[in-house]
Amino acid sequence: MAENFFNVDNMEQGIQRVLAEGMETRVFPGEQAMISIVRIDPNKTGNAHSHPEEQWGFLFRGSGVRTQGGTEHEVSEGDFWRSPGNVEHSFRAGPDGAVVFDVFAPPREDYKKPGEGFGD
Repeated sequence: MAENFFNVDNMEQGIQRVLAEGMETRVFPGEQAMISIVRIDPNKTGNAHSHPEEQWGFLFRGSGVRTQGGTEHEVSEGDFWRSPGNVEHSFRAGPDGAVVFDVFAPPREDYKKPGEGFGD
């Protein structure tokens, strides 16, 4: 595919990160923002964490529970949310798993390289 054009289902594109067991992402950094397509296996949970960058999430497929600032929010396909910088958050996928489309602004420096975990 041409430079700057991508497909959400192409697991060969982007920078690979394994966030946790059963949770992986492909990262696409830009100059002012960064997209992360996160695939989460059924009933898997990511570690609670925070970062200084603002984050927007869109539940593209599946269902789950978004915990943010200590409050659990059940989410289903089509729901989206904003996580201000430095607010602790996590996600637990529902019984069919989940695909989350995240946007970070500004781009996260620690996500500009392959790796594991939610940060350096």
